[in-house]
Amino acid sequence: MSIPLLIGFMLCLQASAPYPPSDVIAGVEFDFALLDQRAPGSDNWPCTWSTDGHLYTTWGDGGGFGGTNSEGRVSLGVARVEGPADHYTGINVWGGVEAESRATFGGKSYGILAVGSTLYLWVSPGSGLENNREARLAMSSDGGRSWELADWAFTADQQVALPAFCQFGPGNTGAPGEYAYLYAPKLLDAQGDLQRPGEVWLMRVPRDRVMDRSAYEFYGGSGADGRNWSGEIEARQPVFQDPEGVRLLSVSYHPGLERYLLCTEHTESHRSNLGVFDAPSPWGPWTTVLYEERWGGYDTAFYWNFPTKWFEPNGLGFTLVFTGTRTLDAWNAVPGRFILR
Repeated sequence: MSIPLLIGFMLCLQASAPYPPSDVIAGVEFDFALLDQRAPGSDNWPCTWSTDGHLYTTWGDGGGFGGTNSEGRVSLGVARVEGPADHYTGINVWGGVEAESRATFGGKSYGILAVGSTLYLWVSPGSGLENNREARLAMSSDGGRSWELADWAFTADQQVALPAFCQFGPGNTGAPGEYAYLYAPKLLDAQGDLQRPGEVWLMRVPRDRVMDRSAYEFYGGSGADGRNWSGEIEARQPVFQDPEGVRLLSVSYHPGLERYLLCTEHTESHRSNLGVFDAPSPWGPWTTVLYEERWGGYDTAFYWNFPTKWFEPNGLGFTLVFTGTRTLDAWNAVPGRFILR
């Protein structure tokens, strides 16, 4: 394997982190000696946990599990991941090598969610900056084998790009108030990759109306009577900010720590500049767990997420799934653990 291996690599905060250190999580260790790399040539890989017990994930520009950059290549594919973090199998469901069904449209996605056994997927139209043009929902009621696209989309002129669903327990269990929550970078420059200074919107929708645009509410900050939510997009306020920028996002709720974990890039995109932040609620207040440049000794990673199925029950262990370019253009899974204060 050509990827450098670092065992028990302890990560520290840098002075440029936008929020103070977490008062819950003191640090993170990753065991890169146990890095598991699969599906070379396929990237992205956001994960969600369904009530059927499996993870579902999506990739771009490759053949998925068992494929290569050319063999089975699709623009957008969906896979099922069966088993525990230390012994799992990836199965292509929609597109890719030996898939259960063929992919019927292209694009990219960094947002997938299981609500019960129904899957939802945010689809952007292509690669690179074309992804900023719109984000359109798709729904599958048959385990990802077929998809129905919504007749509406968030668009660049609404300053929404590349939404990510917040991940909870199987089928979205544990989400506050029976909602699905989602985050999206504020699009400042449709021709830019990293959005700098970085701001993030928070939205929610009743879990039984995810495909209904009229049911979406936007976080508008804190008011005298609590949290302000509005159906008007103009009323929204950023829920997270980093002057060094944001781009691709993932947010996962850790029930053992009772913390929301947000991962994103900063300073420069596709350069392994990882920030991990935690908060007691979907809207914050945020503190910093990790803020690194060239995380793990890599220099091409650009997206990370914590599959909630693979948090150790009542423990501190996890498996982080990440991707990048060149040698990291693949499914990469590395185990680790949180260190508490």
